[in-house]
Amino acid sequence: MVISLVQQKVNDYYCELMDKVSSYITDKEEIDLIQKAYEYSSQKHLGETRLTGDDYMVHPLNVAIILIGVRADYETICAGLLHDLLEDDHTEYRTLVNEFGKNIADLVEGLTRINRLNFEGDKQSVIASNRKILVGLTEDVRIIILKLADRLHNMRTLWAIPEKAQKEKAKETLDILTPIAHRLGIGHLKSELEDLSLRYYKPDIYFSIVEMLNQTKAERDRNVADMIESVSSILNKKGIKHKIKGRSKSIYSIYKKLDKGKKFSDIYDLLALRVYVDEVEECYQALGYIHAVYKPMPRRFKDYIAMPKANMYQSLHTTVFGVHGELFEIQIRTYEMDEIAENGIASHWSYKEKGSNTKAALQNTMEQKLQFFKAIMELQKNEASDDEVVNTLKEDVLNTSIYVFTPDGDVIELANGSTPIDFAYRVHTNVGNKMVGAIVNGNMVPLDYKLQDNDVVKIKTNKNSVGPSKEWLNIAYTTQAKNKIRSYFNKIDKQEHLKRGEELLKEELRKRKVAFNDFLSPENIDKILRELKYKDLNEVYTNLGNNKLSIATLMNIIYHELDSKEDLILKKATQNKVVSPTSIKNDIIVRGIDQIKVNVASCCKPIPGDSIVGYITKGNGIAVHRMSCPNIKDIEERIIEVSWNDEITKKYPTSLLVHTTNQKDALLKIITKTSNTNILVQSIRSLTSHKDETTFELVVVVSNIDDLNKFLNDIRALPDIVEVERVIK
Repeated sequence: MVISLVQQKVNDYYCELMDKVSSYITDKEEIDLIQKAYEYSSQKHLGETRLTGDDYMVHPLNVAIILIGVRADYETICAGLLHDLLEDDHTEYRTLVNEFGKNIADLVEGLTRINRLNFEGDKQSVIASNRKILVGLTEDVRIIILKLADRLHNMRTLWAIPEKAQKEKAKETLDILTPIAHRLGIGHLKSELEDLSLRYYKPDIYFSIVEMLNQTKAERDRNVADMIESVSSILNKKGIKHKIKGRSKSIYSIYKKLDKGKKFSDIYDLLALRVYVDEVEECYQALGYIHAVYKPMPRRFKDYIAMPKANMYQSLHTTVFGVHGELFEIQIRTYEMDEIAENGIASHWSYKEKGSNTKAALQNTMEQKLQFFKAIMELQKNEASDDEVVNTLKEDVLNTSIYVFTPDGDVIELANGSTPIDFAYRVHTNVGNKMVGAIVNGNMVPLDYKLQDNDVVKIKTNKNSVGPSKEWLNIAYTTQAKNKIRSYFNKIDKQEHLKRGEELLKEELRKRKVAFNDFLSPENIDKILRELKYKDLNEVYTNLGNNKLSIATLMNIIYHELDSKEDLILKKATQNKVVSPTSIKNDIIVRGIDQIKVNVASCCKPIPGDSIVGYITKGNGIAVHRMSCPNIKDIEERIIEVSWNDEITKKYPTSLLVHTTNQKDALLKIITKTSNTNILVQSIRSLTSHKDETTFELVVVVSNIDDLNKFLNDIRALPDIVEVERVIK
């Protein structure tokens, strides 16, 4: 049988894939699933070709091979082979679940969702927002790495598309994807993406640099070979086992230096070596022996071993006057450090552990290392001009992290702008909660002191401390610290609500002359929990204490009491009740995204005309909040710009609290105010009833903020109304 050259190319790539994957994946079931993914994808793509003229399978095979280069797990490799099926071949998600399991199907679906995003716009703030969207919509870090592999192979074949499209794709790669690859520490992917992007985005500059490099190549190769021989001889004499490679500086990194005004002849690290040793102490020993022979250039030494970069990169960097008087940059690292430098976060993947623990650990590592995006979240402010946004972004990007020390010499990485409060909570939650003061470099400092690089920080604690102050929320800089402070107060509030709820129930039972234990018999407890769908009595007490559950509701569950007057009015008022819209896709516009699930947040229930903001949830699309909602007020991540459409026909529910001095007639008067209006009452609850005041919670369905404000003014004009307010839970 004669095999065409096109098919032979596919076969060759498949053999390369299976040969490379077997070097570290040995489980037969995992290998079999990779083979099944290849065969399944081949069948689905049968007869399809790419613009390059290749069989379509050349692309998913190359994506899988790139993933093997970062030692991806078998699920990610399978997803690489299947990644275009949901988008291009109309394969259904549930079909992939049945064939390959939920994990692999979720990876394919996640990449498909990212590929639908529109990355347009030149302004730096738009670029930043797009990076944030890309990361925020990804609940599994492997989806981002799949995206990088997919884009890398597409960049390798970018010559096949029109020139205008080449430039657009190259710019998008530089703006959106290479910063993410950098922050994930995947050095070789980042470098190749940058060089290929420059090749198509600015071809004249790219080829001029290539020409300059070619003119000096022979001389550089000779000098590098002589320097390798010399350094190797030095280390051999000292008994340090090692390996040395000449290192080529990427074309894009040369372009960045030329773009800052440097001359080609002033770029010191065109001649470069990388020295690999076994142990950390040998890095420092090798450095000393090299400096003893070759004089180092002042201010060109950097110790990234003691203080790693934010993306986990570790190495010693020095520039020395080497053989023939040439300047050489020398990097010294262990083999393990080199694995991290090349593969970054992917180097932490474990292939022996199974289940969600590995994925969770990997995801946690990614979230710690993507602190870069926290700076971007700070820019989502309406009052900031475009220039202010761009300038703030540049400052934050250039000053992402600082490195401070514990009294024991341990290095702590923090976002620039952090305070002792952020330091304390980074060390441990209990240290933060028990903190009473801070000493920096031997001196007492206020808690709002801005930490600097190389500060030595000691936190003073007191085991009898009452805990953090709510004022700390205004002082802390990092999201991590703010969340831990909020968590502390949420726990305190929950305990108070629980205690108050139990007291409210006991007070009601005393009025009814019912024994507490009789009311809470095992049968009644089971009935209450089943009816309310609560997990235990503590949840009942907590919801009673925070007014989310009324005593009347609880009594009705056990005693089946007749409807109250307000319940009868409610039934009549809500006969034509309007159900809140299930789809708001066309009513709310999300910048930069065409297809994504959008939900109205239940905590603040925004309606058309409200100032709104979007929150990117993990796996449930965009949740739309009112701008004033305290639940998103201090959130720095996952915030995105949204707006109401100009033409909206649906009605939306929102919650009101009505405080009245006359329970008997007030409710009827409130309901009467809705007649002959465009407002409908969806539900009414009596929350509290005291001697002098009653509070009702109403959910009303309205068309817009103007209609609501008119209704609120009408209610406030009633003689028995104390106050009316919108509710945010």
